[in-house]
Amino acid sequence: MKTYRAALVGTGSIGEAHVRAVEATLGRVTLEAAVDIDAQRVEAFAKQHHIARHFTDYATMLATVKPDIVLVATPPSSHADMCIAAMEAGAWAMCEKPLCGSLAELDRIEAAEKRTGAYTSCIFQMRFGAVTGHLRRLADAGHLGRPLVGVCNTLWFRDDAYYAVPWRGRWETELGGPTMGLGIHAMDHFLHLMGAWTEVRAVVRTLDRAIEVEDVSLALVTFANGAVGSIVNSALSPRQETYIRLDYQRATVELTHLYSYTRDNWKLTPVPPAQDDGLLQAWHSFPPDVGSTHGAQLNAFVSDMDAGRRPLTSGDQARLTLELLTAIYKSGFTGEIVTRGSIKPGDPFYTALHGHRAPKRVKGEPPRVG
Repeated sequence: MKTYRAALVGTGSIGEAHVRAVEATLGRVTLEAAVDIDAQRVEAFAKQHHIARHFTDYATMLATVKPDIVLVATPPSSHADMCIAAMEAGAWAMCEKPLCGSLAELDRIEAAEKRTGAYTSCIFQMRFGAVTGHLRRLADAGHLGRPLVGVCNTLWFRDDAYYAVPWRGRWETELGGPTMGLGIHAMDHFLHLMGAWTEVRAVVRTLDRAIEVEDVSLALVTFANGAVGSIVNSALSPRQETYIRLDYQRATVELTHLYSYTRDNWKLTPVPPAQDDGLLQAWHSFPPDVGSTHGAQLNAFVSDMDAGRRPLTSGDQARLTLELLTAIYKSGFTGEIVTRGSIKPGDPFYTALHGHRAPKRVKGEPPRVG
């Protein structure tokens, strides 16, 4: 089988996860180069992880190394251009969330895919834990009945020190608050389990942090299958939790974790009284446990490259999630109910998540509520 040569762009804290992901491929991927604008940091990173080559210029690396895979782990505002450059250089890109800053940028990425024949996939590792696939198979086989009600909470805590990093807390560089930067993982996971959404109504606020972007959002979502769901994204919650609850006709399925999960984080509660009708037996017939890691997604990505097929979290699936986030912002800033497919070229929210309506605020000013 082919060995794929990878380059990592961005050697901050998330870079460690990418090194472990490459190791998890058991030799199918080799990490040939690292790139960072901080020369000392990239040199130290490369030395620590035995990476043969390191660069401070991305274009030079692409031209010199000619990698098969580019792992993009830079600040959000650079993602779209870096992914496009990777594809134009002949590589497939696997990019940290958020993949890009607008539906307009996603259209640019998809145009580059058509032009180059390569693909860009967003890192949504929550889809790739083994129990998620198991649950989807049970649902597809009819064991659970129809999904009716869903809950998706990303209740995290980010203090002033977190937002002291220059690119955070700003629309131009972070692209959004907890809706875009924190809750995007759980929301993508939620959509993967619940299916396509049709409309959303939302509240978006900056309640406590001295930042441009929001620090909390709440949304009510209607799905194409008739189910309804609630979503909360918060950077203000001292007791941190990531929680997904799916109420089907025949059981409730819950996932409680923080940043990743294994089988032990899941719970199924059948409709009372519990009947031995095969549901519990089917639920406990778990596949070998694989957690929701970067490695799990990279292994799936390698299989996609082997087959020459589009990765799961690219194209229409990436759009499903980004369009929901965009609709949450549009609904929150306008008060409108936003339907899927309605944000098109000419809509201010097509080119900017805040639709050029969000108030700009300098750090240190009191938050504006309303």
